[in-house]
Amino acid sequence: MFREMLTNKVHRATVTEADLNYEGSLSLCTELMQASGIISGQKVDVVNINNGARFQTYIIDGTKGQCCLNGAAARLGEVGDKVIIMGYSLLSDDEVQNYKPRRVLVDAANNIVAVKDSII
Repeated sequence: MFREMLTNKVHRATVTEADLNYEGSLSLCTELMQASGIISGQKVDVVNINNGARFQTYIIDGTKGQCCLNGAAARLGEVGDKVIIMGYSLLSDDEVQNYKPRRVLVDAANNIVAVKDSII
């Protein structure tokens, strides 16, 4: 059996831009992508802490400090909002026993504060 498990998380990123006219996706700082293990094109869930909006999209490479809601997602947040970005993977029951999701905590400017590999 396989289970869909949280494997990557960027916690409390600050939305830096919202571009309604872009084709879609979320542009995210490549440093945050590398630290969290999220890759370009990966499907993610995004939760907006400020307004409660939840949506799925995919990640594309952004510039330093960038967290830009593109396309329709631009309607689900504003510059300055805090978001949680979560990636998932299918893991076998054996893999689940020892897995630890990678969590990246950031400051208000989307600089990495801490990287944690743990369930809590």
